[in-house]
Amino acid sequence: MTLDGLPQHRGGAEELARLLARALLAGRWQPGDAFPRELDLCAHFAVSRNQVRNALASLTATGLLERTAGRGTVVRAVSDWHLLDPLISDWMTGIDSLDPKLVREIFAFRYSAEPVVARLAAEAAEAADLERLEAAFRGMTRTATDPAARGLHAEYDVAFHDAIYLASHNLVWRQMGHLLRPSIIALIQSSQAQREHEGLDDSLTRHGRVLEAIRRRAPAAAERAAREVLLRTAIDLGIVEEAVAEPQH
Repeated sequence: MTLDGLPQHRGGAEELARLLARALLAGRWQPGDAFPRELDLCAHFAVSRNQVRNALASLTATGLLERTAGRGTVVRAVSDWHLLDPLISDWMTGIDSLDPKLVREIFAFRYSAEPVVARLAAEAAEAADLERLEAAFRGMTRTATDPAARGLHAEYDVAFHDAIYLASHNLVWRQMGHLLRPSIIALIQSSQAQREHEGLDDSLTRHGRVLEAIRRRAPAAAERAAREVLLRTAIDLGIVEEAVAEPQH
């Protein structure tokens, strides 16, 4: 894959690293692909070789690229990417579409972790936590029927999940929620894009069950309901068939 079509570069090495990283995260180059040479990057972006080397150093340090003498620079496997590195979280923010393989990896992690966080939230949530959850859910409900408000609906959806991590009152999970935020945004946007012409009633119902379980301080029910929310996401992304993921009542 050539550099043609990439946006113009303005700024220093950090901005160049962000531009190239976002292209990698979107799947422009696949694992095992040769990455453009330093001289080609210099010529395309009209920057110094020192700036290119500094940018590539950031991409290498976060596991996106591997640089080997005599072999050049290649894209590493997704499993080698440091997805919880704050730099990658920053680069991921605002990407319209992530590489489908990366979406699946992020989903697999959330499916393992988020139900546990919901269980903790049901045990530890305070009044302020419930207020945040309820406010986010009201926003989701208010924007669910307006196709023009899908972007705002996604923001409320993200705020709902943010509130669950905060309600766990576990320092590590709260910080993990912050790092995962761009990933959660990307999954929600991908999920909504897949059901652009469908309603959001099922998603609202599943989120409502999470809220109610946390409000009732029912840890097992909260864990189960959070998993059902993620199953809805898996359906939308084509990871599982809808018949396999019927919600429990």
